[in-house]
Amino acid sequence: MSKYWSPVVSTLHPYIAGEQPKIGDLVKLNTNENPYGPSPKAIAAIAAEAGDRLRLYPDPASSRLRGAIARRYGVPVEDVFVGNGSDEVLAHTFQALLKHDRPLLYPDITYSFYPAYCLLYGIASVAVPLDAHFGIRLADYDRSCGAIILPNPNAPTGIGLPLADIEALVAAHPGQPVVIDEAYIDFGGETAIPLTRKYPNLLVIHTLSKSRSLAGLRVGYAIGQRPLIDALERVKDSFNSYPLDRLAEAGATAAIEDEAWFDETRKRVIASRERVGGGLRQRGFEVLPSQSNFVFARHPARSGADLAEALRDRSILVRHFAKPRISDFLRISIGTEEECDRLIEAIDAILPPARAFSG
Repeated sequence: MSKYWSPVVSTLHPYIAGEQPKIGDLVKLNTNENPYGPSPKAIAAIAAEAGDRLRLYPDPASSRLRGAIARRYGVPVEDVFVGNGSDEVLAHTFQALLKHDRPLLYPDITYSFYPAYCLLYGIASVAVPLDAHFGIRLADYDRSCGAIILPNPNAPTGIGLPLADIEALVAAHPGQPVVIDEAYIDFGGETAIPLTRKYPNLLVIHTLSKSRSLAGLRVGYAIGQRPLIDALERVKDSFNSYPLDRLAEAGATAAIEDEAWFDETRKRVIASRERVGGGLRQRGFEVLPSQSNFVFARHPARSGADLAEALRDRSILVRHFAKPRISDFLRISIGTEEECDRLIEAIDAILPPARAFSG
């Protein structure tokens, strides 16, 4: 601890990102990156923008990108906010909308940036337990609160709520902001964005890192009615008036507009996810139902930590969380078909033949 730190620094428990090692011939299934590249149109747009104009500041309003997002979802452009990845959008959201006298509610097993932001911004919170099957129960959120944030599908479980449940939650809390973090929605869920036209307390957050294959570009966005967006813009303009650079806006705009590439690659990921999930079940794993680009699975005969280490010894990285209730689970990102085959082959080498999980 440094004597120069501000008092809040010593209280923080920062988010720990997935390992990004520099190892040859590695099957990297630990960070939920898309196994297929970005839209070729996005790459071309970035290249076209990499010229003399980089000496000029970018458009502080990111108008082209916000316009493309607005057209994609049929919402007014003034109801769209963009930032450097959905994590920055979330950070502004926590500051602008989620700090109130009553606590913020979120699931106890969820994206670990949520408690990190609560500590950073001094937000009182309550972690609401998932049920015995790792699902979110709406009735558990029927309590006094200042705001609610949920990932849908949840992370790291991959389990999603139907749109009707999301609407019921939003309708039940008209006096509180409800934020739905849809980082993985394009892999099997139904977006709540249309509900933003009906409910002034709903904000929906997306990322281009997953289904648009632009994790390296860092672009995210939020959609909600204008008063919510105005709050985000007030925070953003007090922090960084130029959130997206020229390359990011160009690439993200082209990616949003290339619907064919988006649809083709996400369908490939979904098909591989179902194949991997089925293969793991055949080998005795419990695999939670996933609407994301990963599966969350555990084996009754091996601890999660041991299995993750055994896979690493075979140059396959998966994500293990040493946390209560989920310490025996592995979060396995969906890779290419070849990478998925290598995963299954490695598991066959590690584990003895087993009957399919029947729980």
